[in-house]
Amino acid sequence: MRVLGVDPGLRNLGWGVIEVTGARITHVANGICHSAPGEGDGDLALRLVSLYEQLMAVIRTYAPDQAAVEHTFVNKDAVATLKLGQARGIALLAPAQAGIAVGEYAPNTVKKTVVGVGHAAKVQINHMVRLHFPGVHILGPDAADALAIAICHAHHMQSAGRLSLALKRAAG
Repeated sequence: MRVLGVDPGLRNLGWGVIEVTGARITHVANGICHSAPGEGDGDLALRLVSLYEQLMAVIRTYAPDQAAVEHTFVNKDAVATLKLGQARGIALLAPAQAGIAVGEYAPNTVKKTVVGVGHAAKVQINHMVRLHFPGVHILGPDAADALAIAICHAHHMQSAGRLSLALKRAAG
């Protein structure tokens, strides 16, 4: 199973693709979709189109079977939170439009799964992702976060599969 993890952001939308075979997780690719050059704080609609097109290119290139997106963290700046929510909409729309199931995870769930602590710092996530994939060039903190989201989804899917198998055995 190939999993696409997405860390939504309006300027930098991180993505990471992993391959899951049994209990083994391997790195496929990672990167960051940037808002189109020159758009900066300009037209929000154009920035969203740019992110959407880049994310669709990633989906076409790496053909993930499933995707995972982080929930929006609500902060004190309501306007920034709403804009981030729009980028998150792109992160949900692109895989869904490609027919890919999308899992959603709270930031603390991702951190607890990958680091073991629900309130881990970004540097700790980056470190643990690098431990999962030694020697892999990770293109920045947003890509590391996206890989962490993909790892989180893989672990949750493996747990769900084991539970389903146990329930079938108990019933049969």
